[in-house]
Amino acid sequence: MRPQPGDLLRIDGRASVQFAGDRALAFRVVSVSDRQTYPGWIWLTGYVLNRRGEATAKREIYVQLAGLRPAASAPAPSRPRVTHLYASRNDQGDGRAARNRSGLRARADAR
Repeated sequence: MRPQPGDLLRIDGRASVQFAGDRALAFRVVSVSDRQTYPGWIWLTGYVLNRRGEATAKREIYVQLAGLRPAASAPAPSRPRVTHLYASRNDQGDGRAARNRSGLRARADAR
């Protein structure tokens, strides 16, 4: 199987000894190199994915074609949580209420 950009692969010890055991990884292929290599080996560029499907590092890896396996589909990357800051009743938009609240906390923490 020759990987294509977009493929999600499980890279483990079958692909190369450097990925054996706990060094196995989920890998999203970005590009496949045309560089001349030893027969049955290939250079891949892509992203290492964590358990949530988020890219954690971009890498170029040298692996055996016969050892490449499709990965179980990774979950879609989660969207960042957005927190909304709501104005207090006393806030007139000039920031005084926020400064007053933070000043009260600082004094309460100092006790």
